[in-house]
This record gives sequence, structure tokens and C-alpha cells, in this order.
Amino acid sequence: MDTLQIKGKWNEMKGKLKQQYADLTDDDLTYADGQEDELIGRLQQKLGKTRDEVIQMLRSM
Repeated sequence: MDTLQIKGKWNEMKGKLKQQYADLTDDDLTYADGQEDELIGRLQQKLGKTRDEVIQMLRSM
């Protein structure tokens, strides 16, 4: 996944994820530079999706 893609539109993506998955919290969606794997892992655990599914979901936003 391209780090710049996440960085550039993260606030917009975060809002869409919260609308789509009401059980996600701000802590679940905390993003820090270089921590993409940690973010993906939290989303996997919270949403019950595979790593590839989470990456595809983020790319499609």
C-alpha cells in the first residue's frame, strides 16, 4: 500500500470507515507515519477481515 495515499486522504478515509463501521473508535483508526501495518492489524482484528481484504477496502476509498 502506498504510504502517501493513506497520508494524503486519511481524514476523509477515517470518516468513511466510521460511517460504514459504527463500532470503530478513534483509537482503532489512529494512524502514524510508518505504522501502516499496525493500523491494518487493528482493522483486521476489529472487522474480522483478512489483511488483503482490509488493504483492498482502504484502496477502494
